Amino acid sequence: MNIPIVYEDEYLMALDKPPGLLVIPSPRKDSRTLTGLLNEDLQKKGIPYRLHPCHRLDRETSGLIIYAKGKSIQKKMMEEFKLKKVKKTYIAFVAGVPFKLQADIKNPIEGVAALTKYKVIEKRKDFAIVEVNPLTGRTNQIRIHFKEIGHPILGETKYAFRRDFLIKAKRLCLHAKGLEFTHPVRKDILSLHVDLPKDLKEFLDKHTTKGG
Repeated sequence: MNIPIVYEDEYLMALDKPPGLLVIPSPRKDSRTLTGLLNEDLQKKGIPYRLHPCHRLDRETSGLIIYAKGKSIQKKMMEEFKLKKVKKTYIAFVAGVPFKLQADIKNPIEGVAALTKYKVIEKRKDFAIVEVNPLTGRTNQIRIHFKEIGHPILGETKYAFRRDFLIKAKRLCLHAKGLEFTHPVRKDILSLHVDLPKDLKEFLDKHTTKGG
């Protein structure tokens, strides 16, 4: 499997998920998922434990994802996510440039409080590169929040229409860049980061013109 392992110990494994791959099956019962591929690989190698995802990334989102080696470790890590003890950092390419270059988006999602912090780190022609920290973990929170402030993520198809974009992208331009959390067993701080994947780097190389 050509999925990079970013970190591994006897309890956890962190991987750099490629875009286009579900973490777990959807209601449509997709047969090819990251979790399924990982556990098939372990089984072929005769490794006794199974990997369990501690959180999720959308199919088209690339980047860091944490797996637990066993259900008890998964439960501890999922509790850290639930209690908002995991700092999550994403990079998104959004349509246009937000008026506020650094701000909090506090719009509730389905009646439940949600908070996303962001800062624009670079302006390009007709889009911006934004660093995003979701402080709550609502489903599709980043995608919904940027659509609601009028700057949907490039490549968005669920919450925006193709006509909403001056620049077309082949997939959702959202990447899970960093995770920082307390190790569920050793209790030390883990800070993990991954670079932008090849397709997003190529997208930036193709759209080099700076914005005003």
